[in-house]
Amino acid sequence: MQLVATGFNVCKWHFILLLAVFVWGQVEVQAQRRGGLPGGMQNLGSRFSSSGSGGGSDSLSFEKRNFSDDSVSVRFKYLDTPRYRFFDSSISDFYARIPLKPEYTHIGHNGNAVRPLLFNPLRLPGWDMGFHALDPYAFTIEDTRFMNTTKPFTELGYLVGSKAEQQISVVHTQNISADWNFAFQYRLINAPGTFNSQNTNHNNVRFNSDFTSKNQRYHAYVILLSNALQSSENGGIVDESYLVNENPAYTDRFNIPTQLATTTFSTRNFFNVKLSTGNRYVDKHTVFRQQYDFGRKDSIVTDSSVVRYFLPKLRIENTVQLSSYRYQYLDVLASGSPDFYTKNYGYTTVPDTVRFAAEMGMTKIDASIIQFPDSKNPLQFLKVGASLLRFSPRYTNQEQFNNLVVHGEYRNRTRNRKWDMILFGEFYAAGRDLGNYRAMAKMERVLGNFGNLELGAENINRSPSDIVGRIPGFAFPVLQSADFGNENVTMLSASLSLRKWRARLSVQQYLVSNYTYFSGFRQADQYAPLFSFSRVGLNRQTRLGRTWKWYLDLYVQSTTGNAPLNLPLLFTRNRIAYEGKPFRNLVLSTGLDIRYFSPYKADGYSPLLGQFFFQDERTLSIRPDVAAYTNFRIRSFNAYVRIENLNTLTTQYGVGFKQNNLAASFYPNPGLVFRLGIFWSFVN
Repeated sequence: MQLVATGFNVCKWHFILLLAVFVWGQVEVQAQRRGGLPGGMQNLGSRFSSSGSGGGSDSLSFEKRNFSDDSVSVRFKYLDTPRYRFFDSSISDFYARIPLKPEYTHIGHNGNAVRPLLFNPLRLPGWDMGFHALDPYAFTIEDTRFMNTTKPFTELGYLVGSKAEQQISVVHTQNISADWNFAFQYRLINAPGTFNSQNTNHNNVRFNSDFTSKNQRYHAYVILLSNALQSSENGGIVDESYLVNENPAYTDRFNIPTQLATTTFSTRNFFNVKLSTGNRYVDKHTVFRQQYDFGRKDSIVTDSSVVRYFLPKLRIENTVQLSSYRYQYLDVLASGSPDFYTKNYGYTTVPDTVRFAAEMGMTKIDASIIQFPDSKNPLQFLKVGASLLRFSPRYTNQEQFNNLVVHGEYRNRTRNRKWDMILFGEFYAAGRDLGNYRAMAKMERVLGNFGNLELGAENINRSPSDIVGRIPGFAFPVLQSADFGNENVTMLSASLSLRKWRARLSVQQYLVSNYTYFSGFRQADQYAPLFSFSRVGLNRQTRLGRTWKWYLDLYVQSTTGNAPLNLPLLFTRNRIAYEGKPFRNLVLSTGLDIRYFSPYKADGYSPLLGQFFFQDERTLSIRPDVAAYTNFRIRSFNAYVRIENLNTLTTQYGVGFKQNNLAASFYPNPGLVFRLGIFWSFVN
């Protein structure tokens, strides 16, 4: 125990020292740069430098910069991907502006627990706590964008909806110098909800920066990230007949009785963010990565100047990550819902307050070496390395544990851009999760003007998540039938993009064994036999006229055998829209957005554990979800107007929007919802 604690302190001071070196290096280099190249010329060399985990810009070509007052060029890349990308300026899809995607369903309102309608098993080896019902609302290290911009850029977003729902977002990025950028992002999702005790309050904050030295040899990346996700729980409504009850009091859905959190103590005040009954998940991450390159200098001679740049041959990389996780369920009014806890969680006497929590601290140190076979093609590289992960459970009398991971990666995007290949593998060579691994291969081939073909294969062997057996009973009350073996998931995939028809065909085949799942409110189980799951998808954009379009997303999926997995056979989303430019500065997209999935035995939901569980008794059928929308852009101003759940209109119980679809038994979706979102970007 003393050695582990000492190791953690050494790691902490190691991180602080590296951070100090990073800041000092940036200040020192900025002082040197004051006599450097004028204007934007300093950044030309950076376009040849590698980035991320061994990559750089897509090619050695130059971009023509536009320094006019009302224009800006912003490009970005992710931490472990080498290729730069540009923002999507399309306004056709509202879901590009909110974290919840159409292939997910929630249990009541924006910000509540969600689950996918398309099969998506967890494919990460090693430690995992197992709380994922709020994942779509979180910022992650993997989706952090390292940007490069010609001018300071800011986007402000505000979305308001029925029942005082709101989403506030801020994105700001600017280059301190040609090769030093920082970005800041904040998002708040706050929704009191339609029914009692559905209020949510999600706060996401992220700061990241990347820096390249003047000689192009040294690179540094910093990420500071925090998620505080809070979703109230009501256990579902007491009786679904209240939805069509003629009692005028139930016209206001907030008055319908729920299993948890009596309406007497509940509130719709969106300024009141104190959690009374529900889940609060908090995770924080600090990442610092350094890279140093060995290679050769080169230059390009233009008509007016000589641009010098650096071609890497070998790179040394070090990454330090400090993370903490806290998952909590709290009900300060538990004594008001004794039947729910007695029936579903085995309580004989229900206390005034029910509280469960689990915490984990993680430290990760990684060292890697990256080799570039072709210095002029930074998108081809071989990377090998090892990571030491130390975990500190914050339960009573719980021992710390380690994992040692070795990993390797090969990427190659040919200089003619016709072939793109990724080979990746990681193996847990020592520690608690010894034997876990992940192996992946992916290849893409550009087929000229016809389109492109993508093939992939992946195999993961992973320890079951802690929630299904390793969390002590005093942390969360989970019943486990037996000791569980490692889960194994194999995924085979293929997709064909057809440029002429603006279509994409995809096929995915999963082979799963030792599938862990919940079979009740607190019962964890494992299905050992191997089973397969297949999905075929079609995504197509069809022109119905000069300005009318039909966007189709269609998936058919099924499983074999008696696996405890129920998902809809058919899922489809259709958008029929007018898209055009009726005026010089106005871009308009307006139409209908229709989503439908076939009847199936939808999972139940356990609020105390934040887990969806398998049930095989009740089949849920829905009306197609229908929304009318109008999206438009005027220069840098974007607006999204939507009226959702038009499908709930009925005259059977008096005219109104009362025919609610169910996401799970006793969990109805809201009736008519109005949303207005505005997003305004500024160039400073």
